Amino acid sequence: MPTFITIGYGDQAGYDRTDPPVRDAAHECDDRLAQRGARIGRAGSPVRVRNPEGRAVQRDDGAYMTSELPVAGFMVIEADSLDHAISLVAGTPCAVAHGVVEVWPLRD
Repeated sequence: MPTFITIGYGDQAGYDRTDPPVRDAAHECDDRLAQRGARIGRAGSPVRVRNPEGRAVQRDDGAYMTSELPVAGFMVIEADSLDHAISLVAGTPCAVAHGVVEVWPLRD
């Protein structure tokens, strides 16, 4: 079965302005995904790592990419297809609480 990485973007303001029953349903969606084997985690503080020419590891705190919304979390899911993966994450908190979820297919 194909594997997908999802990246959820969202902020507290978007979450707070979402109706509580919608938020509750979104958390239930996460619970169902976790029960079927999805690995779900909230984002911590990122670190950038470089090792030019394999000679010296460089570490810098902070994100490399920026977006208008902060990264809220990640998920690894298995789905039959990209469309199936999209349907699985469409009800998650970032998708319904004025955020966005990216779905990245992993290639073998």
